Amino acid sequence: MDSRVALITGGARGIGRGVALDLAQAGWAVAICYRTSRPEAEQVKRAIEAKGGKALAIQCDVSKCEEAVGLVQQVEHTWGRIDALINGAGPYHRVHLFDETPKGWSEMMTNNLDPIFFLAKAVAPVMKARKYGRIISFSMANADKMEAQPHVTAHYIAKAGVLILTRTLAKLLAPDGITVNAISPGFIDSGSAPPEELAGMAKKIPAGYIGGVQDAIQAVRYFLSDEATYVTGANLHLSGGWGI
Repeated sequence: MDSRVALITGGARGIGRGVALDLAQAGWAVAICYRTSRPEAEQVKRAIEAKGGKALAIQCDVSKCEEAVGLVQQVEHTWGRIDALINGAGPYHRVHLFDETPKGWSEMMTNNLDPIFFLAKAVAPVMKARKYGRIISFSMANADKMEAQPHVTAHYIAKAGVLILTRTLAKLLAPDGITVNAISPGFIDSGSAPPEELAGMAKKIPAGYIGGVQDAIQAVRYFLSDEATYVTGANLHLSGGWGI
């Protein structure tokens, strides 16, 4: 294949969906994985194929190591390469720390942090063989401040972990031409939050407005571009000044 190949987790909805459609428009072959959003994933696949692009929609629980490895193997078997891994999956819930359950705590860690490790470990040999690769993960805008977060503790710890893992992977993979970077969104209108809630949050953002999916797409474009070849281990704040 001449076109580059992207594997996007959480590619059925929100930012992941936007990135998948944008890359397909730019000529990339795109594989998205989903856990429960089959109708949305199939819609993304059909939209890409309708414009002559190449797409896969694969059901997979990337919080399970064996499934994450199988996902990478399926994409590589289909297209012979993986040029970019974009870790877009990552659930969120808001609950006071003392009301958190063992299940809720575990789910935040397991679903936000584990997949990045499993997938990076699985995709590294594929990228090393070509001496090229891009890995992008999503944290959150204030995770690098290490602040107390009584209502989103587990999620916050997991997203801080994403930054540590990003820097570690960047150091390990740089000799093989692979960059590893993080994007840390603040409030982005990706379709998951009620408009009235977002409108209230806009008052807390120095820029004065809520970001959109296109803002995240442009950040991803940068890290995938040749202009970012020497950029690795970076954390790009995408927040209009919130959380810094």
